[in-house]
Amino acid sequence: MELNELLEDGRAAPKSGGALCIEGGVPLRGELRVQGAKNSILPLLAASVLCGGESVFHNCPELSDVAVTVRILRYLGCACQRHGKTLVVRSGALDRADIPDRMMHQMRSSIVFLGAILAKCGEASLSFPGGCEIGQRPIDLHLSSLRKLGVQIREEHGCLFCRAPHGVTGGFVSLSFPSVGATENLLLAASTGRGTTVIANAAREPEIADLACFLNRCGAHIYGAGESCVIVEGVPRLSGSEFTVMPDRIAAATYMAAAAVTGGTVLLRGVNAGHLMPVLSAFEETGCRVLQSGAELLLSAPERLGPVRHVRTMPYPGFPTDAQAPIMAMAAVGNGTSIFVENIFECRYQHAAELNRLGAKIRVEGKVAVVEGVPKLSGAPVTAADLRGGAALAVAGLCAEGETMLLHPKYIDRGYEHFERNLRSLGARIVRV
Repeated sequence: MELNELLEDGRAAPKSGGALCIEGGVPLRGELRVQGAKNSILPLLAASVLCGGESVFHNCPELSDVAVTVRILRYLGCACQRHGKTLVVRSGALDRADIPDRMMHQMRSSIVFLGAILAKCGEASLSFPGGCEIGQRPIDLHLSSLRKLGVQIREEHGCLFCRAPHGVTGGFVSLSFPSVGATENLLLAASTGRGTTVIANAAREPEIADLACFLNRCGAHIYGAGESCVIVEGVPRLSGSEFTVMPDRIAAATYMAAAAVTGGTVLLRGVNAGHLMPVLSAFEETGCRVLQSGAELLLSAPERLGPVRHVRTMPYPGFPTDAQAPIMAMAAVGNGTSIFVENIFECRYQHAAELNRLGAKIRVEGKVAVVEGVPKLSGAPVTAADLRGGAALAVAGLCAEGETMLLHPKYIDRGYEHFERNLRSLGARIVRV
């Protein structure tokens, strides 16, 4: 069927797979409510393992990664029920302290269960995590940090066997890099540990503060989350609580980029502009008008975007690595040259070659990408290799002349709720076939 027929017929595949068929050139206009944060809900769900009774999460996004996490929770013995945007988890004594390979390999964030299972059971057995291939994300920092809390860890044939024979005990941990995952694992492990744990050079991302806020509501004593030094005073037990997941700052930035490349005007509701500060300057530099009021943010794009000029990805409060790809798609049609420096992951430019298939002019040398903006892109078949790269290709397809066929949208489903439906609500011509 032609795209017009598909749009009229509503035959957009509801599940992962297939391909996204995009007809570019339509300015996005309208309003959209931003989903709950993927990078917050996953550690929050892991935290529910620690809590006795019922944990209720509002604003929980419908993502394939969330579905995998729910399967892990059920495997461990938790009961999970979804009611619209609310996910209810009931946790008691766990049935087991392991996670099967097939589940661990489906997403990188599965490693965050390590700290929670250890604290709950005193032991944990799991394999190394999987997920998007965006370069090495070694978990050595997780393991060396947990060892400082009295955890014994044995690695055999890609599997981890962990024990805390005397329970998790407080200690001083200085992270060599402000790793989000390592900080989350330490918070989870130390919350019900004995004594006080001090985490120096902790990750400062808003999602860390969200996790600590939930744990404190459940009875934990965590101080300084969101700053570089976090103190955790262990408590005997935690009880479930009710919590609303923070808005997804990366999803917000992606929809802003989609509006910008199409010359559109979009109002985002339910956002936290404070979390977006590191990327807002990039939009303003291209000539976009950005207005913020309370939990609403309005982006209005100029007729032709300017360059982003210079982007360096850094730990928060620096420019987020997850926003690099969508912003590069925007720079590809900017009137000038933009330079990107990726300081977090070494393989996070896989989307650059696919953008070039659409007519972009991007040259990659090591961790540096030089983007020479072109007046227009042209539709072509492209392939998503990871979550954010896939979103960037969809953004580029929205402004490309003709039809873009984006393969492997399953990666996008890992982090964006109802992606094509949301874009269609803003006027985009996009369907899953």
